[in-house]
Amino acid sequence: MSAARPGKIVLALAVVGLLAGLARVLGQQFDFGFMPKGGKALLIEALGHEPKSSELRAIIEAHHTETEWREAMASRTKGLSERELKTLAAYLAINMPVPDADGVAAKAPRRDELGAALPRDGRELAWNECQFCHSLFTSHLTQAREVQAWLNMFQSPFHRELKLTEQERREFATYSAINMPMRIDDVPADLRF
Repeated sequence: MSAARPGKIVLALAVVGLLAGLARVLGQQFDFGFMPKGGKALLIEALGHEPKSSELRAIIEAHHTETEWREAMASRTKGLSERELKTLAAYLAINMPVPDADGVAAKAPRRDELGAALPRDGRELAWNECQFCHSLFTSHLTQAREVQAWLNMFQSPFHRELKLTEQERREFATYSAINMPMRIDDVPADLRF
């Protein structure tokens, strides 16, 4: 067996160091709560602490425009900002009705299960999908685009391969157009790269 060349040893040590640093960063449990709430989170809040299955069913089986959803949810959303109202109405218009209304309605009293049963919202999609390839900060949080411009992003070769449905792409684009860009100071320092 021949001795390893010093250049290969240095390269191997650099790769090991990089992987160790990456593992440390990925091992941290960042809270994405600094990002504006997505429609699903806002819906669960609007339903209250112990939502009734019948109330939830009335929402998840309905099909309305964003304007109609704003009117339908008006009594439940008194404390929401204008941006949050737009985010919620857009989420409902894009994602309702849900295909498995019986299964979702059965989870109404258990908020954690309800959250897992409802379609992912834009915040979840950004947090869980964008960071595999690039910084969430530079690719998403600091970008100001309209819905169509966000949708156009999915036409690039590397984004076409994302395993997102057309509904999820629309949800991501709409959430992003409403809620981005964020102020730099509102993003945790550890995520500003």
